Amino acid sequence: MIGDQITGNVAGLQITAVSHEGLRATFNGQRVYLAIVSEDGQVLASGAQVAKEAEAVAINSYRNFLKGQGHLRVLSNPLTLKKRAAA
Repeated sequence: MIGDQITGNVAGLQITAVSHEGLRATFNGQRVYLAIVSEDGQVLASGAQVAKEAEAVAINSYRNFLKGQGHLRVLSNPLTLKKRAAA
């Protein structure tokens, strides 16, 4: 378990993590955003909030591991979705 995790599973996709910047993603060099997509393909949430939530859950899981509690499940609070203004 110690060592780097295998990445590169999606051709053209690069996700970066810097402690003071959070998660960022590019696809073939172009900035893209993380999203939560339902089983039927509807985008439920996307952008910086999703990246921050994913980062927070990953960090909390890692911290549990360091405390010897790595077997515990880390849950995020449900995201509150903002309704889009009618066009």
